[in-house]
Amino acid sequence: MPFCQSSIVAQAIAPMAIDKGPAGGPVTMPPMKLSTLADRLGATLQGDPEIEISSAAGIEEALPGQITFVANPKYTPLARTTSASAVLVEPAFESICVATLRIANPYLAFARALELLYEAPAYPPEVHPTAVVAPTAKIGPGAHIGAYAVVGDHVVLGPHATLLPHVVIYPHAQIGSHFFAHAHAVVRERCQLGDHVILQNGAIIGADGFGFARHQAPEPGAAWHKILQTGRTVLGDHVEVQANSTVDRASIGETRIAAGAKIDNLVQVGHGSSVGEDTLLCSQVGLAGSTHVGKNVILAGQVGVAGHCTIGDGAIATAQSGIPSDVAPGTTVSGYPAIENRRWLRSVAVFNRLPDLVRDLRKKQSPRNDTQ
Repeated sequence: MPFCQSSIVAQAIAPMAIDKGPAGGPVTMPPMKLSTLADRLGATLQGDPEIEISSAAGIEEALPGQITFVANPKYTPLARTTSASAVLVEPAFESICVATLRIANPYLAFARALELLYEAPAYPPEVHPTAVVAPTAKIGPGAHIGAYAVVGDHVVLGPHATLLPHVVIYPHAQIGSHFFAHAHAVVRERCQLGDHVILQNGAIIGADGFGFARHQAPEPGAAWHKILQTGRTVLGDHVEVQANSTVDRASIGETRIAAGAKIDNLVQVGHGSSVGEDTLLCSQVGLAGSTHVGKNVILAGQVGVAGHCTIGDGAIATAQSGIPSDVAPGTTVSGYPAIENRRWLRSVAVFNRLPDLVRDLRKKQSPRNDTQ
């Protein structure tokens, strides 16, 4: 069925009420008294409750009227000299000359303070005149569909979705409520996304997996036969996929990202892989096909995992680790081939001493030493 600009959808969405705020740039919230901010965060205030806080900043850049935080002990000296009006700290933190908001998790509290002090751009319910929405698509109430976005046949898009310019949703995709897709994100055919999924710019969900079969006697330029990727990609609730990352569809079955998982920029999740709940895949991580990553795993930047490996629940791989085999639950690994982290640290210490060790060994083996 051909695409069309769906005036029916536009008429259904347009009259709905929206939150106050412009449909464009960010808005700074009015200043908030420190006592109010402490109450909203559930923190214990030590200092002047009448101080007004207008924004948040890092501890080295913060100015009067701003709040900052200390979550790492190495930044404690900076808290003594910061220009911030208030600092979020742990309950046992030392007394300093500026006001403190004491709470068990200052970093999380800082994240929540940002939400209270900054108003993100608001996008009113509407379908832009240049958007193309298939007449068979089912669009939930409150959706914002931006300029040149495309929504394919038989797509199901839940309530309060936001599709910014040039987002493309292929036919038969099913997406839950409060979906937010930044410009140029793509969801391929028959993929399934849960509620509160966020796709940053250029994220691709459900592109073809990398599957090719070699011909027995290949002709030049025709050595590889493409394997049809008939599966789908499934994202659970509250998954975020950041800029220019790809989660490939499976050749058969599915590629699955469980609820709460977060995928950083430039990550590749190969076809038929699975990623467990609340797992973090940091920038430039690569999972080869049929990799299975447990829940609450952290794969730091540039970690590579060979295909058909299993990474157990709670495991951590430090940056640039290469994982050629299974990793047990709760293990921290480093290096290539990845080994237990403390063993790797000892190995690196020895490696740095190799020139000295070789020199000493050669001295001991020299003919002069043999004659003495």
